[in-house]
Amino acid sequence: MSAIVNRLAPANAVVPEQQPSAVAGLRLETRIVDGAEWDRTIAGFDEVCQEQLHVFATARWPSVKQEPMLFLADGQVVGGSLMMVQPLPLRIGHIAVSKWGPMLKDSSAPHAAALRDAMVEALIADYAERRGLMLSVLPRAALETDNSAYERLLARGFKRGSELGFPSRYIVRLGLSDAEQRKSLQQKWRYHLNKSEKAGLSFEHAGPERMGEFDRLYAAMSERKQFPDHSAYDTVPLLMALDIETLRPELFFVRHAGEVVAGALIFKAGDRAVYLYGATNDTALPLRAGYFMHWQIIRWLRDNTRAGWYDLGGTDGFHGLHQFKKGMVGEAGVITPVPPVANYAARPWAYLLGNGAFWARDAAYHIRRVVTGALRPKARPDQAPVVVEAGQP
Repeated sequence: MSAIVNRLAPANAVVPEQQPSAVAGLRLETRIVDGAEWDRTIAGFDEVCQEQLHVFATARWPSVKQEPMLFLADGQVVGGSLMMVQPLPLRIGHIAVSKWGPMLKDSSAPHAAALRDAMVEALIADYAERRGLMLSVLPRAALETDNSAYERLLARGFKRGSELGFPSRYIVRLGLSDAEQRKSLQQKWRYHLNKSEKAGLSFEHAGPERMGEFDRLYAAMSERKQFPDHSAYDTVPLLMALDIETLRPELFFVRHAGEVVAGALIFKAGDRAVYLYGATNDTALPLRAGYFMHWQIIRWLRDNTRAGWYDLGGTDGFHGLHQFKKGMVGEAGVITPVPPVANYAARPWAYLLGNGAFWARDAAYHIRRVVTGALRPKARPDQAPVVVEAGQP
């Protein structure tokens, strides 16, 4: 038995009765498990994502304590949240963070919203009330006009916290026929795709043993663009070594005249596939290899996964990337914002400490971005802030 802790959430870990989807008396058991069991269990979740993987989080944030918490109803797992208990400067306290959580195992289950509420209540009871920490929850971007998960957090007493400078996520709808998908694309994107299909390009689905090729392509691109890499690329070897096939990213290449000119790594588990990393060489741009590659990835995901959506990520403030992704999202997809962090504390001092830590972190990120932009003009964002209602392309 790999469970480290097995406890019943207190009686107040129930769905708030004022919520319209409430199920009277719903109570969830919480169980903290080890990392291996956690990753195996969430591999089948609808809402699983890279950031919630234990193997990823421990490498990405090594100084943070990871607590993989499962939620059970009547003995059956219904959801989970990888809780990150992060120390504050000078060890004056801690905050508990749920990034892209809590996750539902079955997002289409009856009373799914009530289950999510019950998971939040269990987190409040444990981290905010019992331990006295500030609890920070960041739900994933919603596909609908309103992010109901975020709105329900605010209704429960959470306060709006930090937010991204460019929060929009660009999400392609999968499951369409080739003709329907092409029709959805913006006209200019479709024009470039047509050109790429006449350029003699070929598409390859590769195994993990070919990661060396992608590493070389990625390193060369980074050197060429001179962008500082603050990504989690150093976690890729661990992800590619996973023995859980569902969670292992998929590797794709585009070749021209015998040479690999573009590549991509895609997280495919759950109901949303996610574009993790891409790389191109000098000859890819005139060949429009990026258009060709993403078109083929969309078709591969449709035919080989259960994902209904393909999340292209954000833009980091670059207008050209905005234009490229917006054209691919087209009419059938959505451009939707990641909501701000939602913070909750049962004790005023915990909220002041936690909110102050977020403020200091945001200030440090802003300074780093300004300095980087001054030293490397190519890395300076050129996209005006975009306010997008969820669900609006």
